[in-house]
Amino acid sequence: MKKPVKRIFVYPHDIQMLSGKGERYARSSYQKIKKHFNLEPHQLVTITQLAQYFGLSEEKMHELLK
Repeated sequence: MKKPVKRIFVYPHDIQMLSGKGERYARSSYQKIKKHFNLEPHQLVTITQLAQYFGLSEEKMHELLK
């Protein structure tokens, strides 16, 4: 039996779902995270980076994003 694949990347929609706020807030937060971690335009935000930015555990993020 195959193990389910854990997600690596997050998108603005995920931030919107987690925060309960609107699309504009989610896109703004996504850009702030990219700037905080000095990511280039083609690079994506990881769950680890999102958890660090918001001060949550990575395990909790994986649980919430199932």
